[in-house]
Amino acid sequence: MSFNHLDQLYRSVIMDHYKRPRNHGDLDDPDSITVSMNNPSCGDKIHISLKLDGDKIVDVKYSGSGCAISQSSASMMTEAIKGLSIKDAHELSFDFSEMVQGREHNDDLDLGDAEALQGVSQYPARIKCATLPWKAMEKGLREAVKEHSEQQ
Repeated sequence: MSFNHLDQLYRSVIMDHYKRPRNHGDLDDPDSITVSMNNPSCGDKIHISLKLDGDKIVDVKYSGSGCAISQSSASMMTEAIKGLSIKDAHELSFDFSEMVQGREHNDDLDLGDAEALQGVSQYPARIKCATLPWKAMEKGLREAVKEHSEQQ
């Protein structure tokens, strides 16, 4: 497959997630973990809601506003982490961050459609857009782990 064809395919996947977001909205569950973050340099805003069962992510939703990169990344992230353990979600998030920064990353991990964002590494100003939802998810999971350990 040629580079141009692959680039077009990735753009198509990104725009599909932007126009038809997956897991968009808020969780109505009062036990869900919610976290909001923004990227002040470009105005992207993201709100992540996570539902855990023990250390497993059983549901995740997002809402927000911003560029196609940040919003499609959020959609892709929700699909990639649903059903994972907290540890595996953190590992996947680290791998995603390494990938969009153009660094060596673990090809064995399944990033799903989020692999379409690997070209972001060529646009340093867009890296923060792509990683914003992932950082919000990590923050929410860290808060959940901290809260759980304080309750014991």
